[in-house]
Amino acid sequence: MTAKHATFVVTALLLALVSASQARAGDLVLKRVLLSTGGVGYFEYEATVDGPGELGLTVRRDQVDDVLKSLVIYDDKGSVGSIELPGDQPLVDAFRELPFDQQALTDPMTLLNALRGAEVTVGAPKQLEGRILGVTLENRWLPNGGGLSQVHRLTLITKEGMQSLVLEEAEALKFTDAKLQAQVDAALAAEAANADKERRTLSLRVIGAGPRLVRVGYLEEVPLWKATYRLTLESGEAKTAALQGWAVVENRSGTDWNGVELTLVSGDPTTFRQALYATYYVKRPEVPVEVLGRILPPPPDNGSIAQAALAKAGVTIRGRAVADFQQSFAAGSAASVPAPAPAPEGQPEPTRFAEIAPAAASDAATQVSLRMPAPVSLRNGASMLLPVVVRAVPAQRLSLYQPAVDATHPLAAVDMTNGGDSALPPGILTLYERSSGGRVDYLGDARLAPLPEGEHRLLSFALDRKVKIDRTMNSAERMTKAQLADGVLELTTAEQQRIDYLIAVPPKEARHLVIEVPRPGDGWSLIEPEAKTAELTPAAWRLQRDIAAGQTLRFSVTLERPVVSRIELSSLTVQQIGYYQSSATFSEAQQKALARLRDLAAAEAGAERQRAALEAQQRDLIADQGRVRENLAAVPKGSDAERRYLTMLNDQEDRLAKLSTEIDEARHAQDVAKSQLADYIKGLKV
Repeated sequence: MTAKHATFVVTALLLALVSASQARAGDLVLKRVLLSTGGVGYFEYEATVDGPGELGLTVRRDQVDDVLKSLVIYDDKGSVGSIELPGDQPLVDAFRELPFDQQALTDPMTLLNALRGAEVTVGAPKQLEGRILGVTLENRWLPNGGGLSQVHRLTLITKEGMQSLVLEEAEALKFTDAKLQAQVDAALAAEAANADKERRTLSLRVIGAGPRLVRVGYLEEVPLWKATYRLTLESGEAKTAALQGWAVVENRSGTDWNGVELTLVSGDPTTFRQALYATYYVKRPEVPVEVLGRILPPPPDNGSIAQAALAKAGVTIRGRAVADFQQSFAAGSAASVPAPAPAPEGQPEPTRFAEIAPAAASDAATQVSLRMPAPVSLRNGASMLLPVVVRAVPAQRLSLYQPAVDATHPLAAVDMTNGGDSALPPGILTLYERSSGGRVDYLGDARLAPLPEGEHRLLSFALDRKVKIDRTMNSAERMTKAQLADGVLELTTAEQQRIDYLIAVPPKEARHLVIEVPRPGDGWSLIEPEAKTAELTPAAWRLQRDIAAGQTLRFSVTLERPVVSRIELSSLTVQQIGYYQSSATFSEAQQKALARLRDLAAAEAGAERQRAALEAQQRDLIADQGRVRENLAAVPKGSDAERRYLTMLNDQEDRLAKLSTEIDEARHAQDVAKSQLADYIKGLKV
């Protein structure tokens, strides 16, 4: 067997194994695809089997984790025997127990040298049987000046001794040991199975009797499908608009879609990914070998609020009941589009949407499903634009003032209501305007949030510079409530924000204006105008005003929140009590209680001042005594100065004794006044 022939045999075996794998995987045919905004897609295959059988499912290597997590098999008349797939590193695992490595399969010489010592049998032209000593390269001159060539010389240790032959001249070579031959076969099979390193084939064995349909489904990561909309408004005061919704779909699954049933799902499902295909080993603590007298330690102990409900109740949205609108379209096609006004004579007919078949929509508790009306074909790596929504919707033009976006001008917007029978997924919306003459103008783009049935959204698409708004803000506080109880003065103050608006519209154009008043935070309420006249959103109140052409509108909005403060009555001064007593917020009974409290506080304060004054006199006398004693020590004994200083000391001692008595009496008076004040505060409740 020549080296070229040996290489051909290896290659042929690899191709045969790969072809067998692909043919087996083709038993399953892709029939259904579901793409979710959760970032995953559901792929369902079908195959017809008769009795027990084996199905092959080939998936991308990077999607195996998701397949292992989600694979399901449906067989009404059978059961699942087993599901097998190659390991995460099949070649590493295949060669782990073999007497040679992967490099040994590079060519016959490398393999034979790796198996040095193995027993082989070589066929004609020279029959030999022995153990491999090695294969070496040998230079040989070709006859008739043909040049230099290389051959492989195989050396064997036989019973007759060492013998050699040129490997390229041998017609056959086989391993005598059947186990070794099986190992070589297994290595070649692993090489063939790993030919496509980016794909893995799962072998699904099904058990059952008779012909039947088997369905296999799984989830895998897919690109996010995107919704886009086109909203065409009629010129003038039309109250409806034509809405088209399309879905941008990408096929990155690695498999062509040929006539599959396609469903798009919009929602916020929780999706996980886990590395189930990776190999993990439990980390075990290593303990020393137990020897005599050693004690092992024990193991550780590891012990806008309810819009849909309003719509069903018939609540009006922009002057018309949503339920009435839905009823008016119930008799016609759900995909009907309002007809444009007839064109004046001599002008082209107005444009209209081309007819398309929308998706069949259905709402679930947490998502909306859009099923394509016809099978879809999309080759791998390509993208497609599919229609999903065609309907007429209530729509009204307006100007939306959002001060955080622009403080001077409102936004041009459309108030669109979902009058259909299913929710609309979020997406970008492009607005057009169709005139009676058939001309279509582009207005701008807007962002559509998820829109449930019966709810409405304000879609802003441009800045309305023709309307000017001046907005000023002022803050104030006023006391609204007072209570005296449990030794505490509890005051409720109303903190207010007043916003004054001055709005001017163009001379020849009226405006329906929606003003968003931001909600500063918790506790704030809309006082003026009444809150029931406003629409509440999570971040603002929305007020509506109709302004005639050329008019200027002035109006104010007042926000208020209560602020409660608690003050210990015992900490109030006489002046502070007098301030609160004079406030009109306090009732007559509270004012009388405060007057009595002020008198008692004044008495306690007066007693404290009297005691403090006496104690100050005492300190002054004691300090003066120190001066007199120093002078006394400095004058001669028996002098007139000594007698004068002694008299002064006697008088000061008499005064200090009297002050001590007066201080004790003042302290007692203060304690009495303080006790009376505390008792009054304790029992005060008004």
